[in-house]
Amino acid sequence: MVGPSMSDAERDLASRRLKLGFVGLVAASGGLIALQAGGSLPIVAAGVVGGLALGSALLWFLLRWWAEFLPNPGPGRGRR
Repeated sequence: MVGPSMSDAERDLASRRLKLGFVGLVAASGGLIALQAGGSLPIVAAGVVGGLALGSALLWFLLRWWAEFLPNPGPGRGRR
């Protein structure tokens, strides 16, 4: 019988990194769009901060939406 290739701690770490990478990608996108539009440093910083807020809200929405498709969690792995 084949077991999981990752422990629970490794899976949690990978999940956390994926979430941070997603939010970081949205934040960087906001800053790069502001930079490409010719914005000054405060405008680019506002684009990054706005991207952080938007990325966090989008991640929250996607996690809640995705939870509808997951089976009931097993013992010790509750929804967060």
